[in-house]
Amino acid sequence: MDIKTYMQTVGRQARAASRAVAAASTDAKNTALLAMATEIRARRAELTAANQRDLEEARANGLEAAMIDRLTLSEKGIEAMAQGLEQVAALPDPVGEMGELKRRPSGITVGKMRVPLGVIGIIYEARPNVTADAAALCLKSGNAAILRGGKEALHSNQAIAACVRAGLAAAGLPQTAIQVIETTDRAAVGELIAMPEFVDVIVPRGGKGLIERISNDARVPVIKHLDGNCHVYVDQFADPAKALAIVENSKTQRYGTCNTTESLLVDASIAATQLPALGTMLAGKGVELRACPVSLAILREAGVPDAQLKEAVESDWTEEFLAPIIAIKVVDGLDAAIDHINTCSSQHTESIVTENHTRAMRFLREVDSASVMINASTRFADGFEYGLGAEIGISTDKIHARGPVGLEGLTSQKWIVFGDGHVRA
Repeated sequence: MDIKTYMQTVGRQARAASRAVAAASTDAKNTALLAMATEIRARRAELTAANQRDLEEARANGLEAAMIDRLTLSEKGIEAMAQGLEQVAALPDPVGEMGELKRRPSGITVGKMRVPLGVIGIIYEARPNVTADAAALCLKSGNAAILRGGKEALHSNQAIAACVRAGLAAAGLPQTAIQVIETTDRAAVGELIAMPEFVDVIVPRGGKGLIERISNDARVPVIKHLDGNCHVYVDQFADPAKALAIVENSKTQRYGTCNTTESLLVDASIAATQLPALGTMLAGKGVELRACPVSLAILREAGVPDAQLKEAVESDWTEEFLAPIIAIKVVDGLDAAIDHINTCSSQHTESIVTENHTRAMRFLREVDSASVMINASTRFADGFEYGLGAEIGISTDKIHARGPVGLEGLTSQKWIVFGDGHVRA
């Protein structure tokens, strides 16, 4: 296969299809999404068989446990894909939405209209569910999409792509509106990120190495986050029961996600009373505690097994572990917590546990991350939980889109002007 020729063809088809999708009615887009959901349920056995092929090959190639978890399509996962498509169909269509209308002294009225971005290239690793989520979000927001999944999920992605194409056909939309790249050749990625004539924005989803490569080499804009070093800060006014539940969920619900907490900060004034319970809970779940000297002493005194304890090194404060490991630091008050987070975090998601409204609001204002929370698990930082139906990814950039990127983040705005024969004086 001539990769350059193949990708040029894909790009040309996507650009042509993007015009049809941008003009498509909300009903047509919703019909396609609901048909995709129906196909996914009808082809459950095919999807499971394709996923098993991928899993067998992944295990044979020694893929790490966290990646195996991301790759696996369970019965629940397949149903979640179908429900995700239905949820996106139920969301308001942002395309064509007008707002901020203002009458000017000249007599004209100016405002803004929400419009699709055009063609979105999405590059992701071992998450086959992204194929359905991305298709749904791109289509509903009036965009065409070129999807390039990881080689680990090749068979799963192609099986899902067949469901997507069937859904588009059922609604009378071009099947080239959502294209899944059929080759695992990495050269396809290089071509995809260097086609500004066909692609308007790139969204990479995967490990830090992948995203850094894309960001450095892309010739089109990139919506991205590099990693997810998320924090929970247990304030001096924290409710102990809330802190225990939030830390447990933030760290241990799933280890391989970008919104999993990787660092726990505990106020010095309550460390001796609250850290033992937190440490005991985490160690009991098999989590390795990489602790600062102060927290290490408290945890040892509390009887946390030495096998679960390790003195933290400087690199631990900025690390995304994606594993049962957490960095723990005792900090001297709210100012120190905010300073540590703003220095060490990846600007993804941070949470404060506190019953003090004033301190909570300071945390919201002063922590410079895409999602900032009060008394809630960092695991809520995803599209489904934010009411977006799904997400195309998380953005830690500060231009255009930030945090979970849903339908609105896949559109932009243009100025519109209403006149009635008005001319400029």
